[in-house]
Amino acid sequence: MLKKENRILKENDIRFTNCELRITTYVSFIYSLAIVTAQLLYSIVAIFNPKARLFVDGRKGLFEKLKSRLAANNQPLAWVHCASLGEFEQGRPIIEAFKKQLPHYKILLTFFSPSGYEVRKNYPGADYIFYLPWDTATSAKRFIKIANPALAIFVKYEFWYHYSKELNSKNIPIISASCIFRPNQVFFKWYGPIFRVILKNFTHFFVQSNQSIELLNQIGIENVTLAGDTRFDRVHDIVQNSNPIDIAQQFKDTDKVFVVGSLWPEDLEVLAPFINENKDLLKFIIAPHEISENFLKEIETSIHVKSVRFSKTGQHLHTYNVLIIDNVGMLSSLYRYGEFAFVGGAYGKGLHNILEAACYGVPIFFGNKNYEKFEEAKELIMRGGAFSVAD
Repeated sequence: MLKKENRILKENDIRFTNCELRITTYVSFIYSLAIVTAQLLYSIVAIFNPKARLFVDGRKGLFEKLKSRLAANNQPLAWVHCASLGEFEQGRPIIEAFKKQLPHYKILLTFFSPSGYEVRKNYPGADYIFYLPWDTATSAKRFIKIANPALAIFVKYEFWYHYSKELNSKNIPIISASCIFRPNQVFFKWYGPIFRVILKNFTHFFVQSNQSIELLNQIGIENVTLAGDTRFDRVHDIVQNSNPIDIAQQFKDTDKVFVVGSLWPEDLEVLAPFINENKDLLKFIIAPHEISENFLKEIETSIHVKSVRFSKTGQHLHTYNVLIIDNVGMLSSLYRYGEFAFVGGAYGKGLHNILEAACYGVPIFFGNKNYEKFEEAKELIMRGGAFSVAD
């Protein structure tokens, strides 16, 4: 009887293992096909789009550059990966705390997007900064062989199949930091098992919410710790150490200022009439999400008030109604000059960082279409510190 039960258990184990192998093979094929398709599309779009061109050109000769830079390194290396600039602000406190506690480690920082890499490619907290090569099986093996990290930290939503699989196969710990999970993500759908194989590669998850813990536990993942959002550490540090911006102070003078951060075209459609109607009551500082000449001109054309770009300021700055910020990296310190703030993105792909404004204690406004997946937005609305607006 016992022999029969053991045989049945072994047969079940074999069936389960075969099922896992089929799922893994299926995921690998579909995922790899999607990556190759995305590569092709980016190459085509790069002909016409400057941002896509940076994305493509930044990866040319990448492995040779990586190998050349890392050849002389004989110290343990921690790899931190951020998708873009927003995730970098979450990863930055981790990098700086890591360097302080483990100074003998080198830091390799990678970005997927040009909006992260191009702004932070000279960040002094990391020893090596590169674009992340496309997540193919070949690239993942080659990248990890060259870098040879002792540890990998992926920030927030970065769940790369081939990289996580290769790291796991080499027994290199993979940490998911400041991640957040919601019921509508693919991992928790009826077809979720196809994507959960990626999560199984991770050593530990440091999540932002109790809901994230519950969702991961429901799919059998127990290696989870509630750690909150590292952006709180970052914005607290910004407020404590922010430097004055003389041009912003001259522009403000004694007037009340409405700071508009991370402006998208969808936000401009709503804000332009408001700015035109309230030019005698408020001044406006506008920081676009993307700094392009076309969008800067669109802003200037849409607002029928006296405006000036930050790079072209001169005398009598206090006489202007609108100051347009045509550079990157200043926004977090600009909120200190406002009595009100509008944070862009929520009429489109998703709300940008509202914590930077919240730390200065100003009431915050944002679009009403795509903010509910951001816990801090819902919390601030509930506490009366923020307001979603339709028009």
